[in-house]
Amino acid sequence: MASSNCFVLAIFMALSLLNINVGLAARHLLQMPPAFPGVTLPPLPSIPNLPQPTLPTTQPSLPKPGALPPLPSMPTLPTMPSVPPLPSMPTLPTMPSFPTIPTTIPFFSPPPSKTTP
Repeated sequence: MASSNCFVLAIFMALSLLNINVGLAARHLLQMPPAFPGVTLPPLPSIPNLPQPTLPTTQPSLPKPGALPPLPSMPTLPTMPSVPPLPSMPTLPTMPSFPTIPTTIPFFSPPPSKTTP
């Protein structure tokens, strides 16, 4: 068990030191002057102008609240037919009762000892 703990600690230390070296290398690369000072990047292409959509200037006219026709009346729904009552359920047979588990365990007396006088 102790060897696995040492192994885990060694892996943790190695990863920690590796991360420190990566961070130092990144800082070193960021602080360096550019490698090719005379080379410039080409300019980025310009974004073409897209045609602008035309929006309607007038809004459509909406009907006036009082000018709506009245709603039709609800039709009468048919009534449900009467259903005869269901017959009563038959009684289920009773299950035999199971013997109860004793709550105490009977202890037997020890066997007589074989002693010689």
